[in-house]
Amino acid sequence: MGQPLPVIVASGGINSAGRTSGGHAYARLVAERLPAADRGRMLDALRQLRGLPATAAEAEVLAGTLIRRLEPAYFDPAAMPCGRRMRSGGERPLVVDMPRRSLPVPLPPGWTVEEEDATHARVVLAGPQEFIMPATREFEVKVASQLPSGFDPAAQYPSRNHPRGLQLAIYAASDALGDLGIPWELLRERVAAEQVSVYAGSAMGQLDEAGTGGMLKARVSGQRATSKYCPLGLAEMPADFLNAYVLGSLGATGASLGACASFLYNLRHAVHDIRSGRARVAIVGAAEAPIIPEVMEGYAAMGALATDKALRQLDGLGADAEPDYRRACRPFADNCGFTIAESAQVVVLFDDALALELGAALRGSVVDVFVNADGYKKSISGPGVGNYVTVARALAAARAVLGEKTFRRGGLLQAHGTGTPQNRTTESQILSRCAGAFGLEDLPVAALKCYLGHSLGAASADQVTVTLDTWRHGIVPGIATIDGIADDVTDEHLAFCLEHTELAPSQRAWAVVNAKGFGGNNASGTLLGPDPTQRMLEARHGARALAGWERASEAVAERRAAHEAAVLAGEATARYLFDHDVLGDGDVSFEEAAVTVGGARIDLGYPSPFADMHSDD
Repeated sequence: MGQPLPVIVASGGINSAGRTSGGHAYARLVAERLPAADRGRMLDALRQLRGLPATAAEAEVLAGTLIRRLEPAYFDPAAMPCGRRMRSGGERPLVVDMPRRSLPVPLPPGWTVEEEDATHARVVLAGPQEFIMPATREFEVKVASQLPSGFDPAAQYPSRNHPRGLQLAIYAASDALGDLGIPWELLRERVAAEQVSVYAGSAMGQLDEAGTGGMLKARVSGQRATSKYCPLGLAEMPADFLNAYVLGSLGATGASLGACASFLYNLRHAVHDIRSGRARVAIVGAAEAPIIPEVMEGYAAMGALATDKALRQLDGLGADAEPDYRRACRPFADNCGFTIAESAQVVVLFDDALALELGAALRGSVVDVFVNADGYKKSISGPGVGNYVTVARALAAARAVLGEKTFRRGGLLQAHGTGTPQNRTTESQILSRCAGAFGLEDLPVAALKCYLGHSLGAASADQVTVTLDTWRHGIVPGIATIDGIADDVTDEHLAFCLEHTELAPSQRAWAVVNAKGFGGNNASGTLLGPDPTQRMLEARHGARALAGWERASEAVAERRAAHEAAVLAGEATARYLFDHDVLGDGDVSFEEAAVTVGGARIDLGYPSPFADMHSDD
């Protein structure tokens, strides 16, 4: 028997389109093409998420989603906080009255306390002095892809001032477990502790006030650093939070960082764990919350973000006109930069035998994820040649697994599609040349960032979860923010989906998800659709096993439906188990070839992979 097949059995999360489970975020993207019943369910889900009454009109419900003007809950781009450096000439001393507790110790050069009492001091500042005063300035970027208006991840569980990215990770994991339809406690009984892997992270880490951002600013802003700032800011902390507070996992864990390709890097670990037999269950996630002034200013300084001025120039608007923020991100068209976004997504993978045994939903499967660097390059942030290699390898994997005939019928390319001038030329050429090399014609190309913006390390997770729902419903979300592709975009062998595009059943066999990260972090993943996944399982396990899976899947579907109903009724809460079954030294015991931790037996038998090199003492 060949290697186990990593089967995608659940997905969950949150982005600007809404909740991932139940296909609601996807439904927001293709709302115009949905039957009335499906559209109604999507609107109900958004009303619940946003805390709107059932009577809220459709236009109001949809307005607070996707890419839009930056909302005051984040910060006011017309008055972005900043520090203004000020200098006094020093010709005449400055006299300042201040509370004694505000006196710096030691006093700066030129400062003299002239008078003081129990509470106040009169201070003379002689000679040139320098100050940094709180001020505001207008920020040139006023658009972002924010979570649906009114949704507060901190309110979903006792968040205890966690960084926003970790709040999103808790919500996404809880949503994915609800979508799984199999109680996590049952899985822990069926699967050995060391055969569960968790890989999740954030490319930027947690840079808001509750994480690294607070740590770096505390002292210079006159505040005290807390014990939480440093650890909660680490980039792998989403995985740590899932292990400690959601899953109670003792298995392999961590996070690989590859800038905007980070989710695919972690998916690669999960796939290799399952294919090698090291894991039977793998949880893969990404959480990114970069809509904060400092991060956005950093990307703006690179010229990477779409500014109001540049958007006006694209549309020929006057200096006082407000740009069409909905169309800020324009992949593969005349464009001016990407739109920053927040998102958290989690997918659950089983090996094929476990998926059949437990009746898990067969959402698709992952053949492999390919990662290659750019080699020598001039600009560390610029695109390079490594993405040719990853796309070609991903296409080759699809052809090898499915066969030439099925492969040639076509699949789907989920492009990185950031909305920058460099991306539109380089990625289109890569996709075109690779498709041509494999004899593919009119290969559909999607670019989801036109709706969802660029969620950095979570971007390819957005692409994967939308691909799963695209296969289920058969409609590729069109690149709705553009009128046509730019003159310098290469479209030979490709069919850019400018409108919502229906995929024929034969075109739902495979997809390649592409990601290009700053620094030369290229990743392309090969996914198989539900139909070829099911055919492969039947070929390996037989018709009787498939019949058993169908029977078991009925109970799973019922539990998924019950979870969905509870969410829509506002009765479901995020899974967060703080101070729950905490393990200590007394929970660990040893026997001859095993260690037991909290009742979970972990085999210590380790066959040497170097038996032919063994030298007995």
